[in-house]
Amino acid sequence: MPETSAQRALAVSLSARSDADLALLFAERRISPSGTWRDMFDAAAALLDPASVARGLPSLGRDDAVALLAAAEGRAVTGAVRERLASRALVADDGVPFPTVVEVAREILPSGIPDAMPPRRTEATPESTGAASEAVFTNAASVADILLQTLEAPLGRIGSGSLGAAERRRLVDAGAVTTAAEADLLVGLAAEVGLLGTNDRAWLVSPAGRDWLRLPTLERWQRTAEALRDALPRAYRSAEGGWIPAEQWPHATPFDPEGPDRAALWTKRLVRWGLLDAAGHVTPWSRPLAEGGDVDTSALRELLPPEVDRVYLQNDLTAIAPGPLAPHLDVRLRSMAARESRAQASSYRFSAATIGAAITAGETADTLREFLASISLTGLPQPLAYVIERTAAEHGRVRVMADSESHLTRVRTDDETLLRSMEVDQSLRSIALTRDDDELVSHVSADVVFWALTDAHYPAIAVDAQGRPRALERAKLSGPQEPADDPADVYAGLLERLRTGAEDSDAAWLERELDQAVRARSVIDVTVRLPDGSARVFRLEATGLGGGRLRGRDRGADVERTLPLSHIDGVAPVE
Repeated sequence: MPETSAQRALAVSLSARSDADLALLFAERRISPSGTWRDMFDAAAALLDPASVARGLPSLGRDDAVALLAAAEGRAVTGAVRERLASRALVADDGVPFPTVVEVAREILPSGIPDAMPPRRTEATPESTGAASEAVFTNAASVADILLQTLEAPLGRIGSGSLGAAERRRLVDAGAVTTAAEADLLVGLAAEVGLLGTNDRAWLVSPAGRDWLRLPTLERWQRTAEALRDALPRAYRSAEGGWIPAEQWPHATPFDPEGPDRAALWTKRLVRWGLLDAAGHVTPWSRPLAEGGDVDTSALRELLPPEVDRVYLQNDLTAIAPGPLAPHLDVRLRSMAARESRAQASSYRFSAATIGAAITAGETADTLREFLASISLTGLPQPLAYVIERTAAEHGRVRVMADSESHLTRVRTDDETLLRSMEVDQSLRSIALTRDDDELVSHVSADVVFWALTDAHYPAIAVDAQGRPRALERAKLSGPQEPADDPADVYAGLLERLRTGAEDSDAAWLERELDQAVRARSVIDVTVRLPDGSARVFRLEATGLGGGRLRGRDRGADVERTLPLSHIDGVAPVE
């Protein structure tokens, strides 16, 4: 198929498509919405440009890639495969690949597509299954630790979108992960399933991630497993809705040079989450997911250690959990105690600082005592009760409230020394506290003032207009992740211009052919309709085009002719 014929065939095909289909094609090829195309012929020429074709090939799955190369050898492409390739502007409507597509495909894969790896026939062994169940428990706890660390302070991202080196160290030092590579892998996994969101500069826990933290371990695993399956690249998915064997993933997108690396990353994610064992075999509990069905947790439930809902509170201000503590209890306990060790039997340590942080977050002495007594197998030890009472009494000395009438924030305390200290504290300059009789006032919001005082280690609590303590949540959650812009909206202006330019496609194509002939000074046969209704063919060397007329040197009569475009019925190149 000559290049000009290919452009015309594609232009005609594009004109017949819906705006939604065209927008999806343009998005896949990463076309600029501000492009200067005038009509569908411009669009066809751009889509058949080698650079554009090279952007369209990597997303092809193996079956489509094999069919495309087969078509390049003259074998017909039919059925659903032809429709998919035609929708991507890689073959004409009759299934014949465009010449540029064939050239680019052969350049990328000069030796063709390697044979597919045969599916493994061996199953996961009892040993590998046991290791995979341990990975489920360990990595679910690690992801929870990452989310809790992110609630305390967002995880910074570098320009490439990955974690910064300091954030990797922070997660390692906190015991959430053991290596920097593990931090990258699990943060990426959490982001992929929606537990983390981003504000471009940092990772933040999403509302779904905060809810996930309070789920039992088995439900945490189930929700994440389903989300991972649904997030798999399209080329890895099976027709039934599951996934093809993992050993076939590296060659699932033959034209994509990053395909093997992407396959390795996804394999690691599924191994970490116990959907595959270390050898890449599907685990017994993930087989229904792999086959496109619903998850079945019964096989996994038997292998996970049972969760406990009680702890031993001890006189040395520690708490010992005799097994994996139920996640919702673990999350709350860690809001008032520092976890010292993480294992199937975890330990936690209380201090005035940790109790103070809990009160800052909205706990009271009564709620702390009530919660700890409800989970304790040993009652509430006197040393711990004393720390709670003393810290609660100390923490109420500075009260921060919003004055609805004056729109000021008021800071009150009965301790004059403390009041003077806050008034002159240079670390509080940002909230501009000023003296007003026996209190301090600020034009900054009450929440900001409260956290500034807390960071400066003043025993502050936030109270409402009636003086009752109110809880403030400092953790910043990611907002709802903006859905990707609808391609139809993104390309609306370009599509409107293309539709307008395609109102007289025959005339547009004729003008395009003549323009190319003039640029190349080609010799062409021009068929002209005469006034008496007859037609005559002139062989011209095209020399100019403008004002609705074609100028050219008549090779037969050796004269210059000027022909109205409105009278030209056809143009054919002279071989």
